[in-house]
Amino acid sequence: MSGVTRSAADVPAGSGATPAATGSPAPSAHRTGSPIIPPGPRPAVLTAVLATLVAVLALVGQWAVLPAVVVLQAVTAAGWFRLNGMWPARQGIALAFAGGLTADAAVLLLAPRHAVPALLGVLGVWFLLVLVLQLRHRGGADERLDALTAGAVSTLLTISAAGLLAATAVHAGAVTAVAAGVAIAAPVRGVLTVRVVGPVAAVLAAAALGAALGSGPGAGVISSVESLPAAGAAAAGAVCALLGLRVASYDWPSRFVHFTAGVALPLTAAAPVAYALARWFAA
Repeated sequence: MSGVTRSAADVPAGSGATPAATGSPAPSAHRTGSPIIPPGPRPAVLTAVLATLVAVLALVGQWAVLPAVVVLQAVTAAGWFRLNGMWPARQGIALAFAGGLTADAAVLLLAPRHAVPALLGVLGVWFLLVLVLQLRHRGGADERLDALTAGAVSTLLTISAAGLLAATAVHAGAVTAVAAGVAIAAPVRGVLTVRVVGPVAAVLAAAALGAALGSGPGAGVISSVESLPAAGAAAAGAVCALLGLRVASYDWPSRFVHFTAGVALPLTAAAPVAYALARWFAA
């Protein structure tokens, strides 16, 4: 059976299995309180570590940042399926992760100017594979739609993470600034849980860090980016991190969701922005 297309634990409908036995979340009707539960500070520390690795290794080159991107893609693929209540989903996770690895290879083997067409090509092929995988589905129409949506979005996110590799080839300083913004915004938001204060403080801290890193040509860590553009790039990374954390907070997320989607989505969401800013800085 396809792990993508089944319910939370690949248990056939009508088997009599309970949510506790399958590992799926309990029905929302039996829950109280807000369904939005932020990941908190501990997953934020892991996000900060991963984003810091990307920020530092991007200055070395594509091959140096590749291991961190691969880890990000693996956690993203697994986290998205669990966030959608589908577990285990071995085939779906493996397919999405394979798409990410294929996208990495395409970006590394082709010239930087061909990165976007390469990613779009891989994405198109993998969307087709997701559809083919659903042909093995034996559930109802709603279950098939949920599985198709989860597989397609997981594939999209995992492949888009390869944008960090593409951005590194175009302008490594932009990747460093954006990833640094993610690295500081996630723990700040994890500690400051007040609705307005936390996001504002996270963006301001990211902008300050970006300005410090890009202190002008020949100075600072990002010598190729001046302070103001670096601050803006870091702030953009912080906004992406906040969006990723918000998505990972929905629908009574489990601890496993917090330590997968809650760790990966803040940085994965920033990958397209990092590529766009890299093109802008290089222009």
